Amino acid sequence: MWLAVGDVDDAVVRVVTVLVISCPHALGLAIPLTTSLSSAMAARNGILVKDRLALEQSRTIDAFLFDKTGTLTKGQHTVVGVAGVGLEEDEVLRLAGGVESDSEHPLARAIVAAATGPGSLAKATDFRSITGRGVEATIDGTSYAMGGPALLRERTLAEPDELAATTDGWKARGAAVLYLVRSDSIVGAIALEDEVRPEARAAVRELQAMGRKVVMITGDARQVAEAVGSDLGVDEVFAEVLPEDKDAKVAELQARGLKVAMVGDGVNDAPALARADVGIAIGAGTDVAIESAGLILASSDPRAVTGIIRLSQAAYRKSLQNLWWAAGYNVAAIPLAAGALAWAGVSMPPAVAAVLMSVSTIVVAANAQLLRRLDLRPKLPDEVG
Repeated sequence: MWLAVGDVDDAVVRVVTVLVISCPHALGLAIPLTTSLSSAMAARNGILVKDRLALEQSRTIDAFLFDKTGTLTKGQHTVVGVAGVGLEEDEVLRLAGGVESDSEHPLARAIVAAATGPGSLAKATDFRSITGRGVEATIDGTSYAMGGPALLRERTLAEPDELAATTDGWKARGAAVLYLVRSDSIVGAIALEDEVRPEARAAVRELQAMGRKVVMITGDARQVAEAVGSDLGVDEVFAEVLPEDKDAKVAELQARGLKVAMVGDGVNDAPALARADVGIAIGAGTDVAIESAGLILASSDPRAVTGIIRLSQAAYRKSLQNLWWAAGYNVAAIPLAAGALAWAGVSMPPAVAAVLMSVSTIVVAANAQLLRRLDLRPKLPDEVG
């Protein structure tokens, strides 16, 4: 049976209308627009996105593992106490400063800075770093070492009773304690304190308000670490962790079924940053840490971590909204363009289809632009509930 000319014309119009209105512009723009805008927003707020997947996964993180020194604290240690066993305090400081003089560790710099004045540093030779435990050098033909609890355990040394009462008081207030070891005996101890960042407390509170677990990791003695952890209000503390074991702690949390983000700034944090589901490096940290992380904070403010979560959540919502709009628009418009309601006298000319197609693209683009309204600035402590 031959179709009438009018029927052929109507079929051609409907085919053209369907082709116009099914153009996948909106679907094609739904995700890329949100991705580009969220990356631009992150950059404007001091968050460098090296790995796009890291930003997308941030919304699913269950636990944030913070390195203590330089991240939750200012990383600017000062000597607050010196004690000796058979040595004057000035002599302990002179010997300790000599041993630490070639070290670049923040604790070493604080000890050297505290030993001021002519002849304040003993002349040391044969300097050697003992990774995760301390340093060792020779002064006047005698071997000296400086280190914390890990060094004492390695050498099976017990703290002398005359030091214990003093060091217990230091540890109780959160000070790190380093011991001066001469040959195989402890001859002195030095207390150093690192001020907690005021904004770190707000960061911990806000992350917990978001339902995230906050964990602190440090090589400090457990008593010191527990004091700082209690001050900050963290959920769990990993103390006396050697540098090479930090990534094992990340794996331990992951074995509990948690998705983990590691926040750190030092060379020793690099393996943990790489192992974590999301690695976040402090911009003021080392190049190795920055290279190992997927996200980098331009500032040293740990509250910026909460901005990463909010941006990740908002970008995910916008992507879903755009996909639903673009797909829903086609589901509803294509049957109409094909003449599903022609029986009721409702039809769609190609010109109208072109307008609707453009409107769909505009809606998707406008919805993505609403991301710009998101406030990623760190909250003040009194703004955190």
